[in-house]
Amino acid sequence: MQDLPPIQSREMMGLKDILPINHLHVIYIAIHLVALSIVWSGFTWLGVSLCLVSYFGRHLGLVAGYHRYFAHRSFKTSRLMQFFLALHGSLCAERGPLWWGQTHRLHHRYSDTPNDIHSPYYQGFLYSHSGWFLNHKFLKTNYEQIPEFAKFPELVWLDRFNMIPLFTFAASMFYFFGWEGFAWGFCLSTVMIWHTTHTIQSLCHCFGGYRNFQTSDSSRNFWLFGVIALGDGFHNNHHYEPSSARHGFVWWEIDIAWYILKFLSWFGLVWELKTPKKWMKNKSSNLDKVLDKVTKNDASSGE
Repeated sequence: MQDLPPIQSREMMGLKDILPINHLHVIYIAIHLVALSIVWSGFTWLGVSLCLVSYFGRHLGLVAGYHRYFAHRSFKTSRLMQFFLALHGSLCAERGPLWWGQTHRLHHRYSDTPNDIHSPYYQGFLYSHSGWFLNHKFLKTNYEQIPEFAKFPELVWLDRFNMIPLFTFAASMFYFFGWEGFAWGFCLSTVMIWHTTHTIQSLCHCFGGYRNFQTSDSSRNFWLFGVIALGDGFHNNHHYEPSSARHGFVWWEIDIAWYILKFLSWFGLVWELKTPKKWMKNKSSNLDKVLDKVTKNDASSGE
């Protein structure tokens, strides 16, 4: 890991680019406020069920689609399935698939350097957590930085009109389940998805957790968070091999998105899933060294 400065306390950094408030800020704040309203509306098992199903169901589109496919091309799929992944991810209220993939590639290119778009070491914890997401400088998609997907008109259309499927989903939750469905099934689960993503961008580059690999950044893994984030919380593993569709490298690093992608590959819906080859090669090399050492010790004992 490179020598990094102390985590910045300059939380006002970028404020001039976050303000003035626009419709995106209003939507972001309003959804948080509605999510908080469950404190007064009360606990219900239906609400909790809707929240959890909505969280895990939608979040899979973000993790497998937006992140592992559009940002890192860690597997291949058909054009129809590609659009479905984009549509699925757009339900998470994290803008369009090409915007997400393009900005995430910038993060990996400059991870934990002054040019990183959300590094707690250079922009402060709160800014790296969610402030950058509201920064006017990053609202538009740079299609030149994601050309292999920008050539598909349906993806560009969805990237520009990503609010349509999101509002349709929100309206559906209200239509079928009323205020309870809207507050629990849409707003609270959306806030959970947002802050799961934000936590990966902030806490997973700060302190705590564990590091399997000495990467050039400060990425780290968190076991429980890794499970909740469908595998994306094993962030040090991911930064070690960004193109891998598998983020949980050992059996106890539970990577739900990887299991589902593997399942889909059995039916030919996705294929050529990339695995952590560098880690597997090093693991095999280390095992060979151990076996060679054991063999030599056995030979010495027998003499």
